[in-house]
Amino acid sequence: VLKVFIMTLRDEFEKSGKWLFRWRSYLPLIMLGLLLITIRDFKYIGNSHSLDMFWEVACLLVSLFGLGIRIYTIGHVPKGTSGRNTKAQKADILNTTGIYSVVRHPLYLGNFFVYLGMSLFVHIWWLTLIYILAFCVYYERIMFAEEAFLRQKFGDTFEKWANETPAFIPNFKRWVSPNLPFSFKNILKREYSGFFGIIATFTLLAVIGDLVVTGEIEIDLMWIIIFTVGFITYITLRTLRKKTKILHVKGR
Repeated sequence: VLKVFIMTLRDEFEKSGKWLFRWRSYLPLIMLGLLLITIRDFKYIGNSHSLDMFWEVACLLVSLFGLGIRIYTIGHVPKGTSGRNTKAQKADILNTTGIYSVVRHPLYLGNFFVYLGMSLFVHIWWLTLIYILAFCVYYERIMFAEEAFLRQKFGDTFEKWANETPAFIPNFKRWVSPNLPFSFKNILKREYSGFFGIIATFTLLAVIGDLVVTGEIEIDLMWIIIFTVGFITYITLRTLRKKTKILHVKGR
């Protein structure tokens, strides 16, 4: 009976994980909705606009740190892995070198910090706690489904790597140099939308936060500059990707 229960539970985890994997791109929308609800009671830290701007920048840096993890990961991987596919699992090869030698799910580790920075923006401790708990439940199922797919496709090779490599908290003692050199073009091609998404979200939160406190729409010069740079970067890279072959890298 216990064996049947475990198998049924495993099947349920895999099934729900596949469903969450397909719709995982909508997690940012859920996060943004929670932020917009809680920001209605927004107050400046220490009742100081200047002090709060330092906090805003710190939160942005946390999110950009997460993006940095994603950038390093994607910069070294070949075509057919670590993508933004949403319909089904996809893996032509098993990544086991570079950042994948120290942690099995580096992209989700990066996502954790991206959304963590956003959750910290409104400085409400219980919102960040809810985010961390929700992230653990949400991505635990997705990682379970992904590993079930990889286990079936790569067999003993996956088992050996998974047994030696932590799922989410890196073990840098296990570092193995990546097989492929870092591709800056691959990053520009694949992560420009994520970069602009972070910039746009923080700018929106900053504007709404000021509106809640002052009752007026005020856009700080800092955020005008950051948003403008982010927007120009987004439009430029999107055009290059859609209209040219400049960002194309063979095998990436």
